Amino acid sequence: MVSSQSLNARIPAYKNAFSSGELQKTYQDLVGVVQNLRTEFSKRYETEFSVAAILHGYIDFTYFYLQNEYLKRKKLKLALVFNHQHANFELWLLGQTKDVQIQYWNKLRGAKWVNPEAMPAYSVFEAPLLVAPDFDDAVKLTETVCSQFELLLQEILELLEASE
Repeated sequence: MVSSQSLNARIPAYKNAFSSGELQKTYQDLVGVVQNLRTEFSKRYETEFSVAAILHGYIDFTYFYLQNEYLKRKKLKLALVFNHQHANFELWLLGQTKDVQIQYWNKLRGAKWVNPEAMPAYSVFEAPLLVAPDFDDAVKLTETVCSQFELLLQEILELLEASE
């Protein structure tokens, strides 16, 4: 939701959000969770995927890219995304360029994760991976994200193969 207030009018709430230090600490801890997942993915899937570095330049998403030979040939990649607004994990299918993204969005419009009305700003689609993560149990969180990733990956690959 975009505020209709001026930037100056929004500054007090912004300063207030930072005043206790909780926001910064929580953000850093969540980025750490994604970093640990990236490390686990690098180890667990090293023969199947190249795993890029963590990207977290914006407060709304923290993510890393995954790509295998199949996706690379199609000029696609996956992103394992932590959505800070919803505090959940998502798996996004992305094109290497906007044109590739549009091409696959059009090709996959009937698929379950694809919004037929409008393409997302950054992806072909954004599939829910883990809606209610338990951040207090790191081992369980990692195992759940990995198992959900494997299930979704299989569905996505089948979807892509069926679209050819």
